[in-house]
Amino acid sequence: MRDQTLAVHAGAAPDPETGAVAPPLHLSTTFAHGPAGERRAGFEYQREDNPTQARLESALAAMEHGRAALAFASGMAAMSALLEGLPADSQLLIPDDCYTGLRVLATDFLATRSIAVQAVDMADIDVVRAALTPRTRMIWCETPSNPRLKIADIGALADLAQRAGCVLVCDNTFATPVLQNPLDLGADVVMHSTTKYFGGHSDVMGGALVFAERGALHDAAAHRRHVTGGIAAPFNSWLILRGCRSLHARMAMHCTNAHGLAHFLATRPEMARVNYPGLIAHPGHDVAMRQMRAGGAMLSVELAGGREAALRVASRLKLFTNATSLGGAESLVEHRASVEGAHPVSPPNLLRVSVGLEHVDDLIEDWAQALA
Repeated sequence: MRDQTLAVHAGAAPDPETGAVAPPLHLSTTFAHGPAGERRAGFEYQREDNPTQARLESALAAMEHGRAALAFASGMAAMSALLEGLPADSQLLIPDDCYTGLRVLATDFLATRSIAVQAVDMADIDVVRAALTPRTRMIWCETPSNPRLKIADIGALADLAQRAGCVLVCDNTFATPVLQNPLDLGADVVMHSTTKYFGGHSDVMGGALVFAERGALHDAAAHRRHVTGGIAAPFNSWLILRGCRSLHARMAMHCTNAHGLAHFLATRPEMARVNYPGLIAHPGHDVAMRQMRAGGAMLSVELAGGREAALRVASRLKLFTNATSLGGAESLVEHRASVEGAHPVSPPNLLRVSVGLEHVDDLIEDWAQALA
């Protein structure tokens, strides 16, 4: 079965009781069991598991070509369930360009448990190799990265991780399984903020982990989710499951629009750099095109005029809303350094762009007037 067909049908078997084609939404927090706790239908309490979440997890596992998946309340909840399972005195490698939440989690929380966190350039395999130590237990990569769209070679990182006896986790939020399947390239776990492209409409929050194997790593994360309560609410699971059905169609248009806008912006003298892996000039273009099926729907630009020029453009855009997050139908722009907290790391002249589903000519015209 091809991936587009799989996305429509995974987790979507008609309801056996009613024949409903749309998956039912089960809001119950508790489920009837026998007098000795016998589970009549496999469920006991919503925090441990629930039917709607189980359907979503089966769909996510199928779409990422994994053996098992866990749904969470947010991408950060998914990250936490995995990273907080690292043993004390171990080492974690993270990208030097990554989602701010990962960096804060690593520095503010993991460090208190004597977990050494080192940020490295995941695009340079020699740099990653040099950072490995006997204490390294996990390599966490984002590709494309947030917000500079750096590209890491997943296969090469997987080989390093295997040789070092550690786990490779790949944040696949930007690419989605439509464009990239890290488990097929050797990663052990894939993380998603399902808030983004899976949800697709800026109206639901969620996260997920998909595992190459249903083993100790999966079981530990599932146990932590059960105890700490970071589950996906049933209605959120239902909305994200619905988003799976249209993900391929939406990503095709997102990517077409982003490709057109990136090529336009690359011609503008106001730009010091356009970060988009679909551009031949991108330093990671060759690797991206080897492991991705398109350049993606995210890009970032660095204005030649510095911070003030970036803020001026952001204030003049009309179709692009200044807002955080990404992956919705509407186009968004964000000055990342302004929203990264007390210790921003993004270049002050950088704008991150989530390209939506509007007509590409309207998006280009909006940038043209903002740059004028």
